[in-house]
Amino acid sequence: MQVVILAGGLGTRLWPMTKSIPKPMVPVGGEPYLSHQLRFLRGQGYSDVVILTGYLGEQIEDYFGDGSAVGMRIRYSREPGPLGTGGALRNASALLADAFLLIYGDSFLPIEYSILERRLAETQATAVVALFEDRNGETGVVANVDIDESGFVTRYEKNAAGSSHRFIDAGVLALRAEAIQLIPAGEKSSLEEQIFPRLIEERSLAAVTTEQRFYDIGTPERLSVIEAYFG
Repeated sequence: MQVVILAGGLGTRLWPMTKSIPKPMVPVGGEPYLSHQLRFLRGQGYSDVVILTGYLGEQIEDYFGDGSAVGMRIRYSREPGPLGTGGALRNASALLADAFLLIYGDSFLPIEYSILERRLAETQATAVVALFEDRNGETGVVANVDIDESGFVTRYEKNAAGSSHRFIDAGVLALRAEAIQLIPAGEKSSLEEQIFPRLIEERSLAAVTTEQRFYDIGTPERLSVIEAYFG
C-alpha cells in the first residue's frame, strides 16, 4: 500500500530550530527525523511514498530525492501556501492511490501498520484511525476521540482541552481516496475538522486501538523523549 506523509507544517513550537529547517528534518540521533520514519516503513515492506511538503520543503526534496538511496520510490507534492491537512491531500490527489496509509511527519507510532489496512478492508469504512489510550499520562496529550462497541469513531475533537474522551489520535491512518474528494480544490481545509465529522455522521470512520504509545517531535520536551527512544 502507498504511504503518504504530511510534512508541510511550520513547526513554530520548535523555533528557532525550525526557522531554518522544516520540522521533519530536525536532527534526531544524528540524522533527520524523517529518516527514522522512512526506515521503519521500509522495514515493514512499504516502498511507495508520497511526501506532502510545504515550508522549506525543498530541503526534504533535495535530501531524499527520488528515494533510491533508501530503497524506496519517493514523490512529492508541495503546497503553494498553507492548505491544512485536508487541503494538502487534495493538492496531491493526482499522486494518490485508491487507498493509502497517512502518517504525520512529526510523529512516530511503532506498530504493524498492516492492521489498519486489514481494518479498512474488513469494514469497508472510508477511513481508519489508530488510537492510543494513555492511561498513565505518558504522552501529555489530551484525549480527543471516542468509539462505540464496534470500533467506529463517535466523537473526534482536534482541540479537546477540557473535554473528557478516552483515546488519542496516534497519528497513523488508512484512507480511501474518495474521502479526499470531499475537500474543495485549492482551499485550506482540515482533515480532522472538515472531513472526520462527515465520516463519523456516516459511520464510516473506523478505528484500531493500541497499547503502544506514540512519540512526536512537536515540542523540545517531546523531542528529547523521542531522541531517547531511538537512542
